[in-house]
Amino acid sequence: MSGQPEAEGTSFDQVLGFTVPQRNARGRMVRLGPLLDEILAAHDYPAVLRHLLAEALVLTALMGSLLKSDDSQLTLQVQTTEGAVDLLVCDYREGQLRGYARHDPVGLAKLGNNPPLNALFGQGFLAITFDLGGTGQRYQGIVPLDGDSLSAACESYFRQSEQIPTLIRVAVKSSAEGCTAGGMLVQHLPDGELGRERLHVQMDDPDWEHVEVLAASLRHDELLDAALSMEDIIWRLFHDEQEIRTLACQLLKRGCRCSAEYYHSVLQRFPEEERAHMRGDDGEIAVDCAFCSRIFKINL
Repeated sequence: MSGQPEAEGTSFDQVLGFTVPQRNARGRMVRLGPLLDEILAAHDYPAVLRHLLAEALVLTALMGSLLKSDDSQLTLQVQTTEGAVDLLVCDYREGQLRGYARHDPVGLAKLGNNPPLNALFGQGFLAITFDLGGTGQRYQGIVPLDGDSLSAACESYFRQSEQIPTLIRVAVKSSAEGCTAGGMLVQHLPDGELGRERLHVQMDDPDWEHVEVLAASLRHDELLDAALSMEDIIWRLFHDEQEIRTLACQLLKRGCRCSAEYYHSVLQRFPEEERAHMRGDDGEIAVDCAFCSRIFKINL
């Protein structure tokens, strides 16, 4: 950017990428609105779970949009056997986003309106899985669900599993009109070569410390202010830098990939003996998609 950008990109359901080249930093910003309501509407989630799933969806969009190759997927999953919420899973694939949370209604109600993360999940863990398109490679990092938020747990993941200094900020707001959320992720770019220490293991690198201080000044109300474009926020944070580069905004949409044809192909892989046990009295196999809360009747 060679001057203050025009106020554009105020729309929700978009991801904006940016880099600060002289500081070896990259970032993503996201805002979710109607898309968030569409995903949350699939289930009658209580308020605390709506807020939790909204945060998880923002995080999934931020991290998933870092993927470079087509047909790649990022999956964020939290699982435990002890908490009132025993499963939370979201994934991102080529701009498509989906998420689901499973909980014990009675146990969750006992926790009140604003329970801490460890009360919701108990001794859970966070797993982040990258499925890379083209190569078919998969790698996964698992870290304890520590900290006060899912965002803090994701920062720990990058620090422990990827050794990449990362700062994440997420804000969520619910009202009678619906739910909105926004987030920013900033990282120190991996760099280095054989024979010298890699930048991404230097947590006290002065360039990263500088970027981290600037990014940490971002306020929650800025993330949620639709009148303030994401480009404006990036300019406010980093306008003193020599150069800021932004990528084209990427539109996001709901990405539940369930269909009768898909489930038919999956069920065909089961032996007939097993399919016989799955059939109901009507002779069809009922498949319940948790992501979109639809039941598919498969005649096979």
